[in-house]
Amino acid sequence: MTDPGRPRALLLEGIHPNAVTRLESEGYAVEALGRALDEDELTGRLAGVHLLGIRSKTAVRAAALKAAPDLVAVGAFCIGTDQVDLAAAAAAGVPVFNAPFSNTRSVVELAVAEIIALTRRLTEKNAAMHAGVWDKAAEGSHEVRGRNLGIVGYGNIGTQLSVLAENLGMRVYFYDTADRLALGNAHRCDTLDELLGVADVVTLHVDGRPGNSGFFGAEQFARMRSGSLFLNLSRGFVIDHAALRRHLDSGHVAGAAVDVFPAEPKGRGDEFVSELRGLPNVILTPHIGGSTEEAQADIGSFVANKLAQYAAEGVTTLSVNLPPVAMPQQPGTHRLVHVHRNTPGVLAAVNSILAGHQVNIEGQVLGTRGEVGFLLTDIGTRYADDVVDQLRAMEQTIRLRVLP
Repeated sequence: MTDPGRPRALLLEGIHPNAVTRLESEGYAVEALGRALDEDELTGRLAGVHLLGIRSKTAVRAAALKAAPDLVAVGAFCIGTDQVDLAAAAAAGVPVFNAPFSNTRSVVELAVAEIIALTRRLTEKNAAMHAGVWDKAAEGSHEVRGRNLGIVGYGNIGTQLSVLAENLGMRVYFYDTADRLALGNAHRCDTLDELLGVADVVTLHVDGRPGNSGFFGAEQFARMRSGSLFLNLSRGFVIDHAALRRHLDSGHVAGAAVDVFPAEPKGRGDEFVSELRGLPNVILTPHIGGSTEEAQADIGSFVANKLAQYAAEGVTTLSVNLPPVAMPQQPGTHRLVHVHRNTPGVLAAVNSILAGHQVNIEGQVLGTRGEVGFLLTDIGTRYADDVVDQLRAMEQTIRLRVLP
């Protein structure tokens, strides 16, 4: 039974025990579940929860946030945050933290392994051997050395894959809508079509923004070189799986590896449904790009640290939806964490209230992002209750927390 005197944390989807240990060390009563929750289940469980931890399958929408008045912060124990309504969270004064770097190496190693496996036709050879067929032939099997790798999305994962692939002797081409610096001998392509025209292997590493939904479909598969390979370890909704199946059936695409899907089962053992099942030249993995013990341990520690630090100190560094603000706290002070609508005059109004009660400011820093402002103010430990009441009553105030 949960201790009513302790703050509560709810961790979903089998988050690594490192997170549990870290939050318990901060005094939290932690409830950890091994599966995702749908919106109704989540909404029903959030009453009294201060910290929420999720992975990729639990959606945190406005309705859930409204049902969680005590919620202080959300941790996405993964890279992506498209499963969270970031604007609604910001409007509620709830920062969202993720792990943008922790599982990069694991995703890259899976991509390299799949590129080699597909280039050597290991999936087909393995299936034949298990069926009792000895097929020792070099036909259709190649080295990766000297082949062209096309990376779509040249962020943290794409750049690290670029370096490793070049070390394997591959020629690297990349396309990104942002202006990215080419590493090593990688060649930047001005258009996606340019990349598709030269790549022997095309691998997607794009983010989950809504504009990327369905951007790689029948037209893009048709523009790939005949006999090339395709990988998607980014987001399930960015590709047309039916179109990929047609191009695999025709032989235009020689093989594929897919780790992410538009609809994924909630838990282990649930049925997986996809038009890509049953193809010997396709590697299907259950969204395990970042699922190594090393990555999950690091993610568990990293995101739990960010949640604990924000709850205790109001530090928003690396928050994906609130301004990044940090300030060392002076001994013998209380900290006011003021999330507000970003309109002119808020700082002056806050300081006017403090001055009107002869409250001295020991330290202060303000950050803004879009429509939201975030203000940290350290004050002395002696002040009237009216100070907090007046700050909370400000028209622009979204949320005010007082930290010891």
